[in-house]
Amino acid sequence: MSKASYSHPIFARLFSWFVPFAEHLGISEHRDELLAGLTGRVVEIGAGSGANFFHYPDSVIEVVAVEPEPYLRTRALQAARLSSVPVQVVAGMAESLPVRSGAFDAAVVSLVLCSVNDQIAALSELFRVLRFGGELRFYEHVLAEEPSLACWQRRVDLIWPHLAGGCHTSRDTLHTIEQAGFLIITHRRFAFLPCILSAPVSPHVIGRAIKQLDATPEAVDGT
Repeated sequence: MSKASYSHPIFARLFSWFVPFAEHLGISEHRDELLAGLTGRVVEIGAGSGANFFHYPDSVIEVVAVEPEPYLRTRALQAARLSSVPVQVVAGMAESLPVRSGAFDAAVVSLVLCSVNDQIAALSELFRVLRFGGELRFYEHVLAEEPSLACWQRRVDLIWPHLAGGCHTSRDTLHTIEQAGFLIITHRRFAFLPCILSAPVSPHVIGRAIKQLDATPEAVDGT
């Protein structure tokens, strides 16, 4: 298996089955909020089965969608053919993107930073490939602000990643975005509970950050 891919065949198929169900319960509206107003060239990591492709505005001239999981990448290629904006689906890992520095106007992460091997490395790569002043749009489930739920999430993470394709419930993603050199402009926290099994990942955030001119990523472990 190459460094550009990894395989979770069972989880990938379960994830693809669950996505349409969750879309009807609110994720579709969250995607619209996440992507509204984007322009220019966009890189999206962890594109999954391509659910975001149908929500990009016409002002986006190209999306380079990076997906390491073979089954999900095949589904994303199918979705790309139906998208109203040009989408190129490529194999690659978030921590080592196969694109040149400063090539994009915006980057999108959507329910993926929970499962990357190294958050700070993935976000540092997005920092690298964005132009100065470029936007990072993020939509993620995150560590709860409420202490008792956050404690429960940390306990759940002893088992959850092994059952959910590497997903972690207790990552402090907002903090890691700032560690990577981004300035968070706006964000909205909310609870999203499409079914009782998703309780550990119910705290969510949608927001927007920018690549600052004078910022550099911190060399810290973001896992």
